[in-house]
Amino acid sequence: MNIFRLAGDMTHLASVLVLLLKIHTIKSCAGISLKTQELYAIVFATRYLDIFTDFISLYNTIMKLIFLGSSFSIVWYIRQHKIVRRSYDKDQDTFRYVFIVLPCIFLALIINEKFTFKEVMWTFSLYLEAVAILPQLVLLQRTRNIDNLTGQYVFLLGAYRALYILNWIYRYFTEPLYIHWIPWIAGIVQTLLYGDFFYYYFHSWKNNKKLQLPA
Repeated sequence: MNIFRLAGDMTHLASVLVLLLKIHTIKSCAGISLKTQELYAIVFATRYLDIFTDFISLYNTIMKLIFLGSSFSIVWYIRQHKIVRRSYDKDQDTFRYVFIVLPCIFLALIINEKFTFKEVMWTFSLYLEAVAILPQLVLLQRTRNIDNLTGQYVFLLGAYRALYILNWIYRYFTEPLYIHWIPWIAGIVQTLLYGDFFYYYFHSWKNNKKLQLPA
């Protein structure tokens, strides 16, 4: 554990709390992509298959339970909650994520560190997380109506992965033989996808204007 890893985890946790705050208090999921939330639920379900078999630390287990529970609860809110689901923009959230899930499965089967079921699923979760934000970004470009909480949620998601890259750099220079190309490349791709959003987010913050993405 180092300061960059801890900051990344806390930023990731903050993004989830911001989204839950929006859904639970405002009773609205406007501007939130169900497709992206379902992809994140798949990411955590396939990544944490070892949650009850391999104990690393209490902190690690608690974080796994939080991300698993929150991801599935968010999907439930958007799909089933009688008030929240009314604000879901199904007509705009039409990204066909089968076209990113299937390539991620194929890639995990051929490029992994060890060809075992749990290892392939873990690798698949890395590839999928790298592109899981795409439906959300597409939805924001289509609607162009981004409220503060939605903007903060997406920003924190991107910042979490950027902090993880700093964590990897720190560990590379402080730990012997610390080389893991698969999470590194997936993390860099994931962070780059936020580049356009980061630009407009900081531009709106600097000029004190409402955040809008170009169509």
